Amino acid sequence: MASASAYDLRFDSGRLCLDLVATVGGRLSEAPVERLDGVDRLKAWLVDAGLVPRGTALDVVDGVWLARFRAARDLLHRIVHNEVEGRAAGADLERVNALAATAPPAVRAVRAADGALVRRLAAVPDCGALLAQVARDAVELLTDPVARGQLRQCEGETCSLVYLDTSRGRRRRWCSSEVCGNRERVARHRRRVTRA
Repeated sequence: MASASAYDLRFDSGRLCLDLVATVGGRLSEAPVERLDGVDRLKAWLVDAGLVPRGTALDVVDGVWLARFRAARDLLHRIVHNEVEGRAAGADLERVNALAATAPPAVRAVRAADGALVRRLAAVPDCGALLAQVARDAVELLTDPVARGQLRQCEGETCSLVYLDTSRGRRRRWCSSEVCGNRERVARHRRRVTRA
C-alpha cells in the first residue's frame, strides 16, 4: 500500500462540501498544504468527488474556475467551523445560499460502447452549476440536525478538517486514522521514548 502524501486529495470527511474544505491541509500549521494547486488538480478533484462523470471533457476548467472553487472552499471552511463552534455564520450563509441557487448540472443516462448505462452531463460543465452542487450539499448538511450533530473537528495538532463522525459510539477522533491518527500515535511514541 502506498503511503499517503500530504498533497493527496482527501475524500474521507463524509460529505462533498467537507471534501472541498479538505483541499487545504494543516491550516493550523505554519505551512498549510494547498491541494488544489493548479487547474489539473481541480479537474482531478471534480472527477474524484463525483461532480462530473469519468471521461467528461474538462477543457473549460481554467484559472477562473480554480479561483472560484478556492473561494467557495474558504467560505465553506468558515461556515462549517462557525457551526462546529456554535457561532452564527451571518453574511457567509447568504453567500452559500446564493451559490446554491444555481441549478445543478443536468445528467443523462447513455449507453456506453459495451452496452452498459453510464452517467453523462447533458451539456458542457458549468462552474456555477458544479459549485451549486457543493453549496447545496453544505445547505443540506447544515440544516439536517442529525448530520450537523455528527460534525467533529479533527484532534490532530495542526489539522482543522471537519468530518462526519458516523463511527459506532461516535468516538472517532481524527479526520483520518491513517493521516492524523498515525501522526498522533508516532508523536505519542516519541514522547514515551524521550521520557524513558
